[in-house]
Amino acid sequence: MTTPTGTTVPAGETRVSLRERKKLATRRSLRRAALDLVAERGFAHVTIENIAEAADVSPRTFFNYFPSKEAALFGTDPERILVLRERMIHTAPGEPALEALRMIMVSDARAVADELGALGGDPVDWLRRMKGAHTDPQLRVGVGAFHPAQMAMVERAITEGLAERLGTDPERDPYPSLLAATAAGVFRASLSFWAGSGGTVPLERLIDQAFRALADGLPERRELRNIMGKKDNT
Repeated sequence: MTTPTGTTVPAGETRVSLRERKKLATRRSLRRAALDLVAERGFAHVTIENIAEAADVSPRTFFNYFPSKEAALFGTDPERILVLRERMIHTAPGEPALEALRMIMVSDARAVADELGALGGDPVDWLRRMKGAHTDPQLRVGVGAFHPAQMAMVERAITEGLAERLGTDPERDPYPSLLAATAAGVFRASLSFWAGSGGTVPLERLIDQAFRALADGLPERRELRNIMGKKDNT
């Protein structure tokens, strides 16, 4: 098959691509339904059957994509976590690890914004719904175990990728795990600021400036502090 750009694509690859797009559409539909229903009814009053019905799929199909309601609301695709380790190893060879990590996180920021936008409507509104769900008393118990466990998987993937990139042992060298934890914190704080600011500043710009400030030792006088156009208080 020939694409509109003139590139020839083998038929098998076309079928895989179509199948993957359909899977992605179903995943987004389930997440959108979960966020809508939880915002409307509260976490305790939404079942997996409700989410599946709203997305026009079976409960069995739901479990093909998410292991729980919590995962539908906040979960990261496990395949992305696996790929993250490889990206950490191979991105920008020859560059410092922190620079490679900045590039990866900026790319992921674009992906997050695009993914939220693909849900339809305002991406920042979807993020606010996710943050609002965190305050649901019935949800805190489940997320209390789920979210830290998932973040630990992400940090572990970064740690292992950094260790291999640097040719070191993370059990003997604390640098990879320290940088991984710092990167996760930077991303989390930037995401929160982005939602709180109503998406005024693009998420990828926030992430980029945050990592550049980190590389400079987080000085008090830094462009990051003026990113909303306010005067520096220092």
